[in-house]
Amino acid sequence: MKNEDDQPVVLTHIDSNSNNDLNNGSLTSPVSLAEPFAANLNVVSQVDVPPNGGYGWVCTACVFLINAHTWGVNSTQAWGIFLSHYLQNSTFPGTSQFSYAIIGGLGIACACLVSPAVNVSMRLYGTTVTLTIGTILVFLSLFTASYASRIWHLFLSQAVCFGCGMGFTYIPATAVLPQWFSTRRSLAVGIAASGVGFGGVAYNLIAGAAAQSVGLPWTYRILALCSLAVNGVCSLLIRDRNKLVKPKQDAFDWRELGHIEVIFVIVWGFLSELGYVVLFYSLPHYATTIGLSQSQGSVAGALLNVGIGVGRPLVGWMSDRWGRINMAALMTASCGICCLALWVPAKDYGTLIAFALLAGFGAGNFWGTVSSVMAEVVGLQRLPTAFGVMMIVLASPTTFAEPIALEMTAVSGYKAAQIFVGFMFIGAAGSVWFLRSWKITEIEEKAKHEEAGDFEWGLSRFHAGKAWLEPRKLIKRCRV
Repeated sequence: MKNEDDQPVVLTHIDSNSNNDLNNGSLTSPVSLAEPFAANLNVVSQVDVPPNGGYGWVCTACVFLINAHTWGVNSTQAWGIFLSHYLQNSTFPGTSQFSYAIIGGLGIACACLVSPAVNVSMRLYGTTVTLTIGTILVFLSLFTASYASRIWHLFLSQAVCFGCGMGFTYIPATAVLPQWFSTRRSLAVGIAASGVGFGGVAYNLIAGAAAQSVGLPWTYRILALCSLAVNGVCSLLIRDRNKLVKPKQDAFDWRELGHIEVIFVIVWGFLSELGYVVLFYSLPHYATTIGLSQSQGSVAGALLNVGIGVGRPLVGWMSDRWGRINMAALMTASCGICCLALWVPAKDYGTLIAFALLAGFGAGNFWGTVSSVMAEVVGLQRLPTAFGVMMIVLASPTTFAEPIALEMTAVSGYKAAQIFVGFMFIGAAGSVWFLRSWKITEIEEKAKHEEAGDFEWGLSRFHAGKAWLEPRKLIKRCRV
């Protein structure tokens, strides 16, 4: 049987409020048209089966490019080129380093805070229009930043406008991609997310060369035109499957905060972002404190981006094989251990380079896996709303993590920042491990009800209580 978009569908048992396993591709048993007359069947419904490829790979390439031309521009290395120019030339006299530091974080915070507006736009106007709005905002932010003559001009353009544009592009693209895949979902999301790392490296080279040859104002304009062209084409090519998935697109549903599984994801993101941002903004400058040159520090920062670019697709592939939540916990914990075991004692260039590459595999783990993990625990229908709630909460750590890093290193030196980053990632991994226990509890409860013939049981009726705290479930070997 085919649906209106010529995609395969099956008829199966499903509670109308519960689509988690169907959406994440783990549904098993299609039924025949004759079975609705069976005595034990209460509801028959048409369920979409993700194509697990096809045009989804075009969408993956588009999201990769969007990430490269939004998050890549906002990366530490690209912003560092602009920041270095402003400081060396005293472009904005009297501006403190704290003010410069907060611009990058404020941009990410604005991307998080516009999530309710993004959901409303997607519901009213669709994905293409929403992505186009983001594309125009990103272009305007970079173009107007080239004419900035006061620091508040930079706050409005580079921070607020750019952040809003990034939110209107990243959030819709992130919600669309999981709709196209089931067993290859994490791989596709990992490939798309690697655009952040590769984009950061590319924009570092482009911005550095352009600033020396044509000056900073024209560098901004070149980046503005590049982002307009690439993001504009990608906005037109990306296609959602909302007619089949029928996702909730509420502006903000505070009831999501009443779900323990959503809280676990939020804590994972909150702690990961504190560690991630402090690491990114501290590593290049740390190199100079151990006797290395600024160029060597820049190389270390660039290799951290390379590690993210290479690591995200690899982690995605492993997640599809060994469990998305399992790999999220493992990679987050490995980054924390790497910080404590390699970064703290790193006093030479070789050790620092090795740390940058290894840490990159785990440092960007959250943004590379969160959409797949969240789809696993809340389902595709709740994904846009739950993701939007999470983004609003993450506005706080993304805004203040860099100033925290500056203050911490100024008062206590880099060792305090290194230990802080390590324990933030370890704490984040602990939250994912509890999420894993919750998911195991949900799987066991579902199996129990299906064995008893309760086909109407679903996630909307699942309340784990304290069952997920059982030691057996915390240490149980399971692919989740």
